[in-house]
Amino acid sequence: MKIGLDMMGGDYAPKATVLGAIAAHKTLAEGQKLVLIGDSQVIRDLLEENNYSADGFEFVHTTEVIGMGEHPTKAVVQKPDSSISVGFQMLKDGKLDAFTSAGNTGAMLVGAMFSVKTIPGVQRPAMTTIVPKLKGGLGILLDVGANADCKPEVLVQFGVLGSLLAQSVYQIDNPRVALMNIGEEEEKGNLLCQATYPLMKESTQFNFVGNVEGRDLFSDMADVYVCDGFTGNVILKMAESFYVITIKKGLKDEFFDRFNYEQYGGSPILGVNAPVVVGHGISSPEAIKNMVLLCRDMVETNLVDQFKKAFQP
Repeated sequence: MKIGLDMMGGDYAPKATVLGAIAAHKTLAEGQKLVLIGDSQVIRDLLEENNYSADGFEFVHTTEVIGMGEHPTKAVVQKPDSSISVGFQMLKDGKLDAFTSAGNTGAMLVGAMFSVKTIPGVQRPAMTTIVPKLKGGLGILLDVGANADCKPEVLVQFGVLGSLLAQSVYQIDNPRVALMNIGEEEEKGNLLCQATYPLMKESTQFNFVGNVEGRDLFSDMADVYVCDGFTGNVILKMAESFYVITIKKGLKDEFFDRFNYEQYGGSPILGVNAPVVVGHGISSPEAIKNMVLLCRDMVETNLVDQFKKAFQP
């Protein structure tokens, strides 16, 4: 197994990515290799500064970096030797089994769709985030920003993608899939939710349990919460603020500690033909490590193959 890590992506790269790569390398098993993509000399110097051997890694040298504020499509096209572009080319060519970056999110989405492409039958890939539950365990929320506007059929597909992720990577048996709405009744919601509900109810590809409201997100009412990317991103950003607020207020609570993005690493892009994980721009070494480990879990569970099987005509 070879996992590609963009060493130049993120607000604190390459120092944070090097430290994260070291932490991940200590956890990976024999036969699981990290491929470090970026300025090789800078990376080697940082490894040496931290008294860590470069022998356990593979290096792919690149000369360009896609900045966090650059236009995604233009950057991917105009910077073919950027760490993100090279990583996706290697993924497309089968030289990597997975690829992850804390760099430009838009460029990661564009790169995934241009290189490894969407799985046949999947209308739109989705990004996910982890939702901690009050009584322990976790849930999955999708989409959280890849698709601001969605059609009902796309939300149904998100239910399939989220259910398979929950079952395979997080070992949740027969995961319960819910539609995020403004009321529990079947007829509630905007036009999108009203049209989506009967389609999800009729689906035999996942265990649909109906509508849930925002107040139910951290309960045990469901395991997978489906919504459009606009709604999901608003929820995600608000949830991320909970952890920051507790730190600023000097509060210590195990539940709110689980809102720390570092624990989960990044957001997988579900529905493309290879495992791809996008990290937070402010990713710390701990987050980088967990991005790599999520890639490993996606490869080991053959998640992409399960998606392909689910969307066969």
